[in-house]
Amino acid sequence: MIVAVSRDEQHRCSKPTLPVIRLLTGLGVEGDAHCGETVKHRSRVAADPSQPNLRQVHLLHTELFDELAGAGITLSPGEMGENVTTRGIALLSLPVGARLRLGQDALVEITGLRNPCAQIESLRPGLLKAVLGRDAQGNLVRKAGIMGIVLAGGEVRPGDPISVTLPAPPHRPLERV
Repeated sequence: MIVAVSRDEQHRCSKPTLPVIRLLTGLGVEGDAHCGETVKHRSRVAADPSQPNLRQVHLLHTELFDELAGAGITLSPGEMGENVTTRGIALLSLPVGARLRLGQDALVEITGLRNPCAQIESLRPGLLKAVLGRDAQGNLVRKAGIMGIVLAGGEVRPGDPISVTLPAPPHRPLERV
């Protein structure tokens, strides 16, 4: 289920929550700083502004907020810059190419993991370390949500359902985008 939706015209760490956002096919969240066909993240624009925008929509699970609260870090929807805050979907375990139907019309295809940057330390000291971990093999685990592209636009609101369609196997695990 969708818990909250957020957008911001400015490049800031946090985004204000809203009653509704509109996803635009092939672009992202209408009115958001990251909306567009080509990459909008400042460091990626500096490297190559012609790259396709694989980070049109940022989704984050509220279960991460629960985990962080256990470590003494309290966050609310939108504070980590996500556009869509979810509950009940294991976002990090989805494969590349999974499709999420958000509400009635919007369809987002998952492209990869959000790579949290050091700027989130300005939100809460220790947050960057808390959203990065290691698995049993010592590999880096990014917990700061997933990114996707908009295949079909539409309005998305808190309380809207989410349905998941997995791609045909073999499934590719998410990597940072």
